[in-house]
Amino acid sequence: MLRLRPYKLSDAKYIVNWVKDEQAFVMWCANKFTYPLTEDKLNTYKESYEKDENGWLITAINEKGIPVGHVLMRMADYENESIYLGFIIVDSAIRGKGYGKEMLKLVIKYAFEILNVRRITLAVFDNNPSAHYCYKAAGFVDEEHYKEVFPYKDENWGVYNMAINKF
Repeated sequence: MLRLRPYKLSDAKYIVNWVKDEQAFVMWCANKFTYPLTEDKLNTYKESYEKDENGWLITAINEKGIPVGHVLMRMADYENESIYLGFIIVDSAIRGKGYGKEMLKLVIKYAFEILNVRRITLAVFDNNPSAHYCYKAAGFVDEEHYKEVFPYKDENWGVYNMAINKF
């Protein structure tokens, strides 16, 4: 069973160990950070969102209170009742076991029931099928697909824009 809580500076020591290689790192952050990830970079990221009225960081913790997932909720638009999710990640040691879907279900519930938004959006690279599947399993649907729009080394990755709407 997972729980959500606000991100703490102490979470950085966990998250830096969840990304094992540069390609996975770029899939996670879309070059918003430089490789390799460090605790200082994560804590600077947290500080930047402390000044952002429309964005905040969430940590998913397990039954022992240990961080196992992370998500950024940003671009909260209360007039249009929407929010965007980013930097979604689950501890690499437990991926593929349903934790990502469980974390997203909690985030969706929070967004729909507490924030009272009607729409949640996110983006995922098309060469990240496990994340794409996880988002679909949590209820997100593909809305747009942009082919070869993100340059990475000698490749160009596509992006799916996905959304879930409150009915």
